[in-house]
Amino acid sequence: MGTLKKKFREIKKLPDWIYILPALLVKFIFKCFFRFELIDKHDAVNTARGVIGLAWHNRLLFFAPAVPRPIRECTMAVVSASRDGQYIADFIRQFGIGSLRGSSSKRGANALLGAIHAINEKKNVVFTPDGPRGPRYVLKPGPVMLASKSGAPVLPVALNASRYWQFKSWDGFQIPKPGAKLTMIIGEPISVPPDLDAEGIEKWRKTIEDALNSITAD
Repeated sequence: MGTLKKKFREIKKLPDWIYILPALLVKFIFKCFFRFELIDKHDAVNTARGVIGLAWHNRLLFFAPAVPRPIRECTMAVVSASRDGQYIADFIRQFGIGSLRGSSSKRGANALLGAIHAINEKKNVVFTPDGPRGPRYVLKPGPVMLASKSGAPVLPVALNASRYWQFKSWDGFQIPKPGAKLTMIIGEPISVPPDLDAEGIEKWRKTIEDALNSITAD
């Protein structure tokens, strides 16, 4: 068993067809077992292009199918450069979401350059800003730096479940219970000034963190 596990962990990329059935299963469960509501007071679904979306790490299970398809097809997610990140990147591709590889701990500069290029092409770039290792609900400065350099507005997004199971992990990962209501709230776009210094980055980091937490239900 140990040898088999070791060999599996040495595989850095699985065949794309492996992700087809899990993705179909997630779509089926989302449509058949949950009530869903989209709250979009600022009409981001129809107008948001070239924005920086932020969503907390522990609410990602049904995030992809909850996002309307026109938005998914022009969105790039910043995904860890690790082996596990490769699995995630290949999985979300089944929903039409591309990926930029990098994080605060690995290949962050590559992800930042790729994100600026994507925004210039009017694609949305999505972060889980408390990943990959937390602390939970604490926003890292990367998205603020990107917003300041690119001029793209920041869009807080929360997917809240009325009932869920919660893992005892750093992020308290949530699995919505069957029959729960899933509510996706798209917050007000936030414009970040250009050329921020360290003090300015921290100020806007806290402002955006508070905005995302204000639409996030415990």
